[in-house]
Amino acid sequence: MTSVVQLVRSDRLAPAPYAYAATSPAESRVIHLAGACPLNSDGTTGAIDDVAGQARICLANMEIALEAAGARLTDVISTRVLVATQDRAELVAAWDVVAAHFGAHLVPSTLVGVAVLGYPDQLVEIEAVAAVPG
Repeated sequence: MTSVVQLVRSDRLAPAPYAYAATSPAESRVIHLAGACPLNSDGTTGAIDDVAGQARICLANMEIALEAAGARLTDVISTRVLVATQDRAELVAAWDVVAAHFGAHLVPSTLVGVAVLGYPDQLVEIEAVAAVPG
């Protein structure tokens, strides 16, 4: 099935490795996902002290949540990547994992360094919104 999400880019804005906007038709069913956390199936935090590893776990968990909602990665319309750090290199490490995972469907995204996240040893959380045919 083809995604209803259309990524929007503009030659009038600085080149970026992601779309600056995304749209979906008014009749779309919008799915708001809780922040995907780097939790193992037993509830423990995975990839402790590993920003890239936690980003990979978050993305895997996000895909499970998308599937449960009747969507897939190409239905994502935007993301927010939260990293508990003040180190730009760690922000980039998380972003590189997200960018590689999304591939050509690199949606509008915000990358934010935060002071702390909710679970013990958690360094990364990824929020997403998706849209599927209504």
